[in-house]
Amino acid sequence: MSAQTFGKVLKEARLSVGLSQQALARKLGVRASHIGYLEQGRRRPSLILLTALADTLGVDKERLFLLSHPEAKSLIKADNGRRAGTKQPDAWKELLADKASLIRNNVTAKELRVLSHITLLGSVLNPRDYLFILNCIRQAVKQ
Repeated sequence: MSAQTFGKVLKEARLSVGLSQQALARKLGVRASHIGYLEQGRRRPSLILLTALADTLGVDKERLFLLSHPEAKSLIKADNGRRAGTKQPDAWKELLADKASLIRNNVTAKELRVLSHITLLGSVLNPRDYLFILNCIRQAVKQ
């Protein structure tokens, strides 16, 4: 039995939903050659593209992430072990629901788009953490 690689899983998933490389590329807004490079293992997807691939092809995001970034396996296992048995709040949803806090902190739509990328990491436990990260970014931009 051959080892599962990101490229093999991607190709199998693409074929199982009946998409050509060209059709998948069109749906994702990338070039067909990029899909080919991903399937050949010559490129790794960005987190945004990885999420879009998983959603489009109906593949588990964590599985795709671990296949495309195997060096992160120990990080995810350590994080899952630390969180085992505890229900984690969805900090992103809480942040979005707290309109008063967003207004008070002058959070723009553009800043929310940037912060939404942080949700892909899955490590933010508190809505205030997003605001802290945003303020750090704002300070770095000023310098």
